[in-house]
Amino acid sequence: MSSNNSNQDNFIRFALEAKVLSFGEFKTKAGRLSPYFFNAGEFNDGARLGSLGRYYAKALVESKIPFDMLYGPAYKGITLAAATAIALANEGVNVPYAYNRKEAKDHGEGGVLVGAPVKGKVIIVDDVISAGTSVRESVDLIRKAGAEPVAVLIALDRMERSGNATDIGDKSAVQAVEQEFGLPVISIANLTGLMSFLTASSDAQLTAYLPAVKAYREKYGI
Repeated sequence: MSSNNSNQDNFIRFALEAKVLSFGEFKTKAGRLSPYFFNAGEFNDGARLGSLGRYYAKALVESKIPFDMLYGPAYKGITLAAATAIALANEGVNVPYAYNRKEAKDHGEGGVLVGAPVKGKVIIVDDVISAGTSVRESVDLIRKAGAEPVAVLIALDRMERSGNATDIGDKSAVQAVEQEFGLPVISIANLTGLMSFLTASSDAQLTAYLPAVKAYREKYGI
């Protein structure tokens, strides 16, 4: 489930300007040669992070999924959940947020959950879903706390089948998460939106990558 076209197009433009999204030839962790690369770690200053939070908040509100709080898996998700919570509050929707720490503390607060008490309907905020392991961990922590995960909110859905360069699975990591946990995945942008963006672009440097993105999608896409 991806956000509306204008939010998605604006986000893709923003990600390109911030060099978070780049085109070329990149080897993915799965060993595939991808014509594009998305690195949310490059949203690394205050202005970019503020904008990113607004895109997440908009996609979440547009999904119309009812929620009580946000949860950010360590480490990347912590900043993303915080930025989204601030953006929502600026729009008059003030919700609590929490996150986990990777290591249990032997003094002080104790436990792995930090921030607001985890309760009610919880949105998990992350950058991408490459394998479902981080989601599984979050779902377990949230359920253990007696709360209910209701959706995963991510920046980009690559819409590609799991596996590696030669061994191609039958569904994507996002689809696997949706099926295994019964959770909808909300993305600010996805591969379909990225292709529409390239197709509509008047920038010859960008449109030059369209054939490679198309070929990649035909080979690995869902």
